[in-house]
Amino acid sequence: MPLNLGNDSDDSSRIILTEPRGSTAEVLLFGGQVISWKNERREELLYMSSKAQYKPPKAIRGGIPVCFPQFGNFGGLERHGFVRNRLWSYDEDPSPLSPANKQSSVDLILKSTEDDLKTWPHSFELRIRITISPGKLTLIPRVRNIDSKAFSFMFTLRNYLYVSDISEVRVEGLETLDYLDNLMNKERFTEQADAITFDGEVDRVYLNTPTKIAVIDHERKRTIELRKEGMPNAVVWNPWDKKAKTIADMGDEDYKTMLCVDSGAIEPQVLLKPREEWKGRQELSIVSSSYCSGQLDPRKVLYGDN
Repeated sequence: MPLNLGNDSDDSSRIILTEPRGSTAEVLLFGGQVISWKNERREELLYMSSKAQYKPPKAIRGGIPVCFPQFGNFGGLERHGFVRNRLWSYDEDPSPLSPANKQSSVDLILKSTEDDLKTWPHSFELRIRITISPGKLTLIPRVRNIDSKAFSFMFTLRNYLYVSDISEVRVEGLETLDYLDNLMNKERFTEQADAITFDGEVDRVYLNTPTKIAVIDHERKRTIELRKEGMPNAVVWNPWDKKAKTIADMGDEDYKTMLCVDSGAIEPQVLLKPREEWKGRQELSIVSSSYCSGQLDPRKVLYGDN
């Protein structure tokens, strides 16, 4: 079955993925970016800014932007790199990945251009497969070095999650880990809390993180599980009220219903030799939670089979 293409100004710019139970995902060729993920009840699971701008070359705030070859201001390039404001193409030959169900999956590719080489002098091919299945959204990014010399890069999938109330959200799975605090000039600290909760601005890069992290939304009695491979870092960000008011493409009150919990390869950077390929994987899934004491058993969230 062919891909369902949206009807934007560019007819092929918006791809709509569906699966039989009714959940959907929308993907833009601009940025190779997921901008919507809805469950079978048509509930939106990703945050999209109320002031998001969809006019290139401005990057779109919300969904799942792709950050490459730099994350944030951890280097000398533009913030979060340049691929999130480039026009991607369909990848007709996503080898070595197995063929995908075209109704529920799309393969995209971005190749470095002459202009890109002036900004970052390394030839690359960046591929991403986006797949939707019941209760699950999977992204498989790959970077191939087609240059004659090795290069290092950072890569992050910036997950803007839609939450009911940020003050009622817990992030579990990062306790006791070291992190770089972007609010303190990237100074290194150790997480002391048994879960991350929010009562002010947070902007941290956690190091050597587990493959599974849980974002527990108490008000919705729902948990978003993040499973990742090849990306040892996790970024946790919420701008809170003062910072939100300084961000032109974010509503003043948007911080209350969003949280970024990202998969990343930032520290250390990935070193890729000529003709080598790096591969990552991220899986977001929804787990319904029923409460007796108001707490989810973190052992079931973090180590259960589901």
